[in-house]
Parts: sequence; structure tokens; C-alpha cells
Amino acid sequence: MNVYDLPAVNASLNSVSTLLISLGWWFISHDKKKQHIICMISALVTSTVFLGCYLVYHYYAGSIKFTHTGIVRPIYFFILITHIILAIAIVPLVIMTVIPALRGLFEKHRPLGRITMPIWLYVSVTGVIIYFMLYQWFPSAELPKIRAAQILEP
Repeated sequence: MNVYDLPAVNASLNSVSTLLISLGWWFISHDKKKQHIICMISALVTSTVFLGCYLVYHYYAGSIKFTHTGIVRPIYFFILITHIILAIAIVPLVIMTVIPALRGLFEKHRPLGRITMPIWLYVSVTGVIIYFMLYQWFPSAELPKIRAAQILEP
């Protein structure tokens, strides 16, 4: 595995986070607190690993331009822009939601969770969509060069 494999790893981590966040929400809505805690801590760990891999990838590989034209282009940029804005917002929101839970202040945790969960879910889902749009469905002309370079690496 090398740095150019990280986009697929990141999409997988986002998919796992999506599943864990969804399960965590389902568990708490069915008063299964222990399972909720396990899912949400696991989602937090998965998202943190994702963030580390994302930063490493972009440090070494830079960014890939979305070059496809037509109606899909504004759709991609709408998804990307909303994803970026909410991804920036979700970090402090998750922290502000987790801290009261760790302190047992569930009356503060609950209303924050109702705001944080859908945003976190949106960021996780759109991260996977962006991966598929950029690397699978509408790949840039740059990708074959990057893939060729990775084959030549020792």
C-alpha cells in the first residue's frame, strides 16, 4: 500500500463512519445506551483515522482536479463545497457534543447530538460520493499518470 491508495481507504473509513453513526442513532432512539456509546466512540475513532489519512494523502499527493463537464460539474462542486464547509464545522461540533457526554451531562449532550449527528452523517456520506465522482465515475486525466507513477515507485 502507498499514499495513492489512501482515497479508497478514506472512502471506506467514511462508509464505516456512516454505518456507525447511523447505528448509534438507531441504538439511542431505542434506548440502547451501551450500544450507542460503542458505536459513537467507534465512529469517532474511524473519523479520526480518516482525518489522519486524508491529511497524509493531500500532503504527499496534492489535490486532483475534477475535469468532467456538463451538468455533473455543478452538482459535484455543490456537493464538494457543502461537504468542505460542514467538514470544517463538524470537528468542533463533535468535540462540543462528546465532552458533555463524557462528563455525564446528558441534558447538554442530547440537544447538541441532534444537531451534530445529521451534519456528521452528511459529511461522511458526501465524502464517499466525492470519492466515487472524482476517482471512479468521472476520473480526471491526471489519474492514469498518478497510477503509473505509483507503479514505478520502489
